[in-house]
Amino acid sequence: MDRRWWRAQAVRYLMRFPTEYTCNLMNEARHAAFGKLAAKMVLGSLGGEWPKESNYDRPSSDIDEYVWSNHKPWVPRPLLSMHVRMGDKACEMKVVEFEEYMQLADRIRRHFPNLNSIWLSTEMQQVIDKTREYPNWNFHYTKIRRQVKTNMSMADYEASLGRETSTNYPMVNFLMAADSNFFVGVLGSTWSFLIDGMRNTGGKVMAGFLSVNKDRFW
Repeated sequence: MDRRWWRAQAVRYLMRFPTEYTCNLMNEARHAAFGKLAAKMVLGSLGGEWPKESNYDRPSSDIDEYVWSNHKPWVPRPLLSMHVRMGDKACEMKVVEFEEYMQLADRIRRHFPNLNSIWLSTEMQQVIDKTREYPNWNFHYTKIRRQVKTNMSMADYEASLGRETSTNYPMVNFLMAADSNFFVGVLGSTWSFLIDGMRNTGGKVMAGFLSVNKDRFW
């Protein structure tokens, strides 16, 4: 547990200052995933035609500047992040099917009935295809090419995407998972371990980490 605590503190320290590149990366991902939903909410709140005059040029009060300076980018809340690790991970531990991840998601929703959005990270296309079997959930994920063959190594898969894509899309998933209200992952996955550390050092230590396998722990 001491080593786990130290690693969590180290990851939080390394990630403490978001760069302009990271912010632009996250803004593009949030816009692609949630942009249409946010636009519908804005249009639905108008109650009439779009205003002809803009209020952006009007002077704002100190309280306005303070509130908006602390305003975070919009995402649907509550949001559950889910990391489904399959593929070559089978050589290290028992691989769990997507259905078992969703059972834990349903378990969380029994306590929080207004939960219906999932940010999904996975390297397998078959997992994305299975989301159609759950029409009562809204799934969001990065639009990249995923693995079709289960025997493809992660190193070969990342090499096929190219260095930029294979670096950027995991970073988006990592930060989205750290910021989500709930998380469902798999103990034994180094990626889930790092996400848990970010959540524990970011005020979500009581939010819970639901794992599909309880027999593995780094």
